Amino acid sequence: MANNDAIFRTEDKLVSDAEILLEEDRADLPKADYRQLLDQYKHLLKTTKRLVKFNDRSADRLSELARETQEKNAQLEGLSNQLAKYLSPQLYQSIFSGTQTVSRASSRKKLTIFFSDLVGFTSITDSLESEDLTDALNYYLDEMSAIALEYGATIDKYIGDAIMIFFGDPESQGIKEDAIRCVSMAIAMQQRLEELSDRWVDYGLHQPFRMRIGINTAYCTVGNFGSEHRLDYTVVGGGVNVASRLENQAEANSILLSEDSYNLVRDSILCRESEAIKMKGIANPVRTFKVLDQNQSASAISIEADQSHLRARLASLNSAEIKQLQQSLQEALQKVEKHIEKG
Repeated sequence: MANNDAIFRTEDKLVSDAEILLEEDRADLPKADYRQLLDQYKHLLKTTKRLVKFNDRSADRLSELARETQEKNAQLEGLSNQLAKYLSPQLYQSIFSGTQTVSRASSRKKLTIFFSDLVGFTSITDSLESEDLTDALNYYLDEMSAIALEYGATIDKYIGDAIMIFFGDPESQGIKEDAIRCVSMAIAMQQRLEELSDRWVDYGLHQPFRMRIGINTAYCTVGNFGSEHRLDYTVVGGGVNVASRLENQAEANSILLSEDSYNLVRDSILCRESEAIKMKGIANPVRTFKVLDQNQSASAISIEADQSHLRARLASLNSAEIKQLQQSLQEALQKVEKHIEKG
């Protein structure tokens, strides 16, 4: 406080000199008036000193609060980065930007739902040490999640080796584009898993991971579900169940689509109809379509005439359909030849 006291050095000297003069009891001084003025000045000086001390304490407190705020901000940033790992980037951004409220609320939207799991994972867990299994599974999930985020997917949850993903919320590029991105993502995942076939030996696996995938497009209810203390942002509805059952019925290293998803991607992604599946709660068997090797697109044929355009992908047709196509083309060719002869 020495520096602060120095501010009032002149005032202190004036008070001291005035008191000395007052003690000399000089007759020409208006003693009572001088005493009153002096007392008032001393009181004012004392109050001023208290205000300065209070200001100094406030400044120190403000500095302390600033340091505490900086530390809290650093802690919040760290917690925010940790929290981001438990949420999809889209959901995280919507919450922290204020566009998404954290409350029990939901909406109905047409989404494309993705389910995947590893074939024979239960037997794999019995053959590996816990540490190796954990490392292998985390590496697999990390690779698949990176692809999902690249395609703009909302990662719903991991259920052991299974992954649940959806497209269309909280961000959407349109129902058709969402479906195309979802199936394209699934293809990229299968390709990446094939590239990693030699990697699993490092974790003690005798056979590489094999993934199966089911995809369905349907109206679902999406939003926050749970209690006031614990919420889960997820999708519910019959469409989710269909996607899960498609995944259960898919073969290893394959992608199985519902008819609704197929109709949205058929012009962009090569598929072939597979066996219909009987599902609980659905009266009629569900038509399914298997995604084919996209390199087979060279087998497509195209017929153009005037404004008409016919395109067929041979790899997507079964033997009966190919024979029917062959017959139709022969009949069409005969009609064309007859027309030319008449002309």
